[in-house]
Amino acid sequence: MTQPRLEQIAAQLESDNSKDRMIALASLRNVPPEDAVPLILKVLDDESLQIRSMAVFALGVKPTEACYPILVRLLETDPDYGIRADAAGALGYLEDPRAFEPLSRAFYEDTDWLVRFSAAVALGNLKDLRAHDVLIRALESDEIVLHQAAIAAIGEIGDIEAVDHILRFAQSSDWLVRQRLAEALGNLPTPKTISALKYLEKDSHPHVSASATISLRRLEEQRLGDSK
Repeated sequence: MTQPRLEQIAAQLESDNSKDRMIALASLRNVPPEDAVPLILKVLDDESLQIRSMAVFALGVKPTEACYPILVRLLETDPDYGIRADAAGALGYLEDPRAFEPLSRAFYEDTDWLVRFSAAVALGNLKDLRAHDVLIRALESDEIVLHQAAIAAIGEIGDIEAVDHILRFAQSSDWLVRQRLAEALGNLPTPKTISALKYLEKDSHPHVSASATISLRRLEEQRLGDSK
């Protein structure tokens, strides 16, 4: 992007009109990270919570060396739970293995369910098997959304050792939990996986049964590929 255009966006980010600032922030979508991040930082402490949230998300999809420490600081210290949750999500997008520790701490120590949910999802995005213990703890939560996040993350990281822990959710009363299970099992090839997916194929909810069919097909294709 040309320098005059960047200068125009920079000026717009300092507008008194929040809509102007929001449009300017959105226009950074196609700007290279090294040019975008200094401009994103202009509105990281914006008076508008929506703009702050957009800025935090942008740091996750415009990775530079500056982004990781900023997002960790927000996750650990920001007074707004929504911003902490956004920071957790953005750390997942960075896929930086250093994020395992702060995300794990956020899950164990933050008192807000949304932050813990975002941390669990982000741990899945890291695809780091060290998350096993955190995700098993999430399965023991009273929050159904944490069950959804943990099951999906277990599938993302390919945690075969967690299969027995998630199979009990095949009869969950929440169809989204059952769908996440059907999706996750497609990444977790074990003998028990196949039986569970055949059970879920008969689920009363069409999204669950369709996801189970897709996962069974994926596992079969993988088996055939491995046998060649």
